[in-house]
Amino acid sequence: MSDRWRVVVVGLGSIGKRHARLLAERPDVSLEAVELDAEAVERARPEISDLRVLHPSFEAALSSGPDVVLIATPAPFHAGQTIAALEAGCHVLCEKPMSDNVKDAERMKAAAEKSDRLLSIGFSLHFSPSVVRFRDIVRSGRLGELVHINMHIGSYLTLVLSRSRHQARMEGSLMLDYAHQPDLLYWMLGHNPRGVYAAACLAPTVELKSNPNVVSMTYDYDEPLVSYIHLNFIQAPAQARYEAIGDQGWVHLDAETGLQRVGSGGWEGSVAEEIIGGARDEVYQAEHQRFFDAIDGKGEVESPPGDAIQSMYVIDAAIESWKTGKRVEL
Repeated sequence: MSDRWRVVVVGLGSIGKRHARLLAERPDVSLEAVELDAEAVERARPEISDLRVLHPSFEAALSSGPDVVLIATPAPFHAGQTIAALEAGCHVLCEKPMSDNVKDAERMKAAAEKSDRLLSIGFSLHFSPSVVRFRDIVRSGRLGELVHINMHIGSYLTLVLSRSRHQARMEGSLMLDYAHQPDLLYWMLGHNPRGVYAAACLAPTVELKSNPNVVSMTYDYDEPLVSYIHLNFIQAPAQARYEAIGDQGWVHLDAETGLQRVGSGGWEGSVAEEIIGGARDEVYQAEHQRFFDAIDGKGEVESPPGDAIQSMYVIDAAIESWKTGKRVEL
């Protein structure tokens, strides 16, 4: 490699554009892109300082021999593009979700295991300072025996910003778009639940739709623990809240404001409050740095396919539960 990484960003939608903009600011990156939508390119150019190479196709980009391919296309394209990039000798950072189905995610995992290139899935919340702090408290034992975790994510803005509008065509896209949350449960606990029950509905009055656009999922475990995730494409402004409860304390995080509250000491105990900063750009910059460090042999990738696929198993079970009305075991 020269003194600059050749990085091809595939897809210049909302997330791809952010990746491209931040990568273009790095002195060690030569940024290239693939985007077949001319309007998307024109929208992206004012924000990207140094986009000198725009490939006419994904295949042309791979044939040019880049070092890294960052995939930011809709989920149905992830498996095919990831596998092709690995086979072409590229390191791959693929946006979440890993895929739109478990079978293709398993194909991605198998391709990565056969390759000498690295694959990481873009679970960027692993780099959010407030979420990292929340996880540290959960894993520290400070809360005592953990009995409950709940997460609430609501954002109509996700549909507003979606250029492809894939959510209107893909059943269950709400669960796939918010693959972050089952991934965070696995990241915090180190294992998946035993079973999941999901109930969902389609609120018909909003202009931008997705089926479902409201879902609540309850997870049970082998140990005395219950977790709960609520997702919706309805709320505006967006909401993102996390809570963990143990027999000796609790922690609550409002991820939109960074306010974290920790309770301890029983019914006569105290509550400590802390504001944890962290701009969204800094989260993605940290994700990029971790991936480049891994390529340089300075540690492992943050979300290898063996870890990332765990969220796909949970999402697959949740979609089945929603459709059948029954609890599904993993």
